[in-house]
Amino acid sequence: MQILQPPDWPRPKGYSNGIAAQGKMVFVAGQIGWDRNEYILSDNLAEQVRQTLLNTVAVLAEAGARPEHVTRMTWYILDKQEYQSSLKDIGRVYRDIMGNNYPAMAMLQVSALIEEQAKVEIETTAVIPD
Repeated sequence: MQILQPPDWPRPKGYSNGIAAQGKMVFVAGQIGWDRNEYILSDNLAEQVRQTLLNTVAVLAEAGARPEHVTRMTWYILDKQEYQSSLKDIGRVYRDIMGNNYPAMAMLQVSALIEEQAKVEIETTAVIPD
C-alpha cells in the first residue's frame, strides 16, 4: 500500500488523504455495534465503535484480510457532538483493534440508521496485496 500525501499538505490526524493498493479487493458491508446474536449491548458510542470494528475484523478475516489491509472506511454516525466528545475513547478503541493503520476515511452524520439502537455504522474496503 502507498499512502498518498501531497508534500505541501499537513498530515491528517487519524486517516490518510488517499491510498494506492494492488491485490485482492475485499468489501465489507456496513457493520454496526451488535454482537453475533444481533444484540446491541451498549448505548455508549465508543463501545458501539469497538463492537463495530470487531465485527469488521471478523468479516475481513473470512477473506484472509487483516486491519493493515484496510484502504478505505466510511463511517455513518448519528450525532457529531457525541462523536467529538467521545473522540479520545474512540481513538483508543480504534488503535486497540485496527492498530496504527489509517486508511482513507469519510464520516457522515445521518438522521437515522436502520437498527434503532445503532449509533454508528462503518463500511470498509480492504486490499490484500498480491
